[in-house]
Amino acid sequence: MSLKILKPGLLTSIQDLGRKGYQKHGIIVSGAMDTYALRIANILVGNKESEAAIEITLLGPSIIIEGGTLISITGGNLSPTIDGKEVPMYRPVYIHKKSILKFGNCKSGCRAYLAVAGGYDVREVMHSKSTYMRAGIGGFEGRTLKEDDVIKLNPYSELSKRIISSLYKENLSSSFTYSNWYLKKENYRYSHFIRVIRERQFDEFTVESQKSFFYNKFQINMQSDRMGYRLDGESLKLKRKFEMISEPVSFGTIQVPPDGKPIILLADRQTTGGYPKIAKVIDIDIYKVAQGKPGEYFRFREISLEKAEELYINREKCINKLKAAVKLKV
Repeated sequence: MSLKILKPGLLTSIQDLGRKGYQKHGIIVSGAMDTYALRIANILVGNKESEAAIEITLLGPSIIIEGGTLISITGGNLSPTIDGKEVPMYRPVYIHKKSILKFGNCKSGCRAYLAVAGGYDVREVMHSKSTYMRAGIGGFEGRTLKEDDVIKLNPYSELSKRIISSLYKENLSSSFTYSNWYLKKENYRYSHFIRVIRERQFDEFTVESQKSFFYNKFQINMQSDRMGYRLDGESLKLKRKFEMISEPVSFGTIQVPPDGKPIILLADRQTTGGYPKIAKVIDIDIYKVAQGKPGEYFRFREISLEKAEELYINREKCINKLKAAVKLKV
């Protein structure tokens, strides 16, 4: 089994949950920008939630998919169609015959995830299939996908076979069938409220800048990428100039360089940073950031660490319930 890229789209690559455990050696984590969407996509087709998927950004690809393939599409709505017919998202979809999957206009969010049952047959680098383009490692030949690339697929798991069996129909006149159950998808709205907790250098900023950070809106700059989102808005100022020793950074860390314009560090972030950190996006809101497009706005709202932990635990409970529900449905 395999799929072939007809048109690659704007930025299409293979990503999983990242290359973890190597930051002490200067190796970045990389991985999916919207890890929640990736995990859900894999669960819906019977994969391990850490399996790699194809991450599709803003302008999607056209892909030839062989018949007998189970897929799911999650994340932003990039108007997916199979042989010209709309494909429902956030549910398993079984493709009966060789078909063309296309992505069109970006209706909500900006990143979609395409998971296939069994996962993509690409070589792991440091225990991850994630593509890190700058270093040319992972994914498909260490790069974004190009026209005529052919990606082989791994064999199905037993759970995937059960899902396919539940979807298979004798009438194969249609290109695909899908489940009548689905997961309610996230609503990626134009203006996002992003919940954050204070970081180590929060108190080093002036009171006016602290208030501005929480009360003013910040716009995603066009120079943003997978490494970080640069934000335009009122400049944030320190109480005094001081030299920092570089410190570890994480997904969602918000640094403030000398120009006062915040940067939200994302999947391809560096391992350490020497700019003051004013806040960190809580884990369950990182998907909102990852689905934000240049020109859109964020507003930050402070919550406590205890509340952030509570929200994280509740989300993980929901994901575990989904895993159990998928097994019960088939």
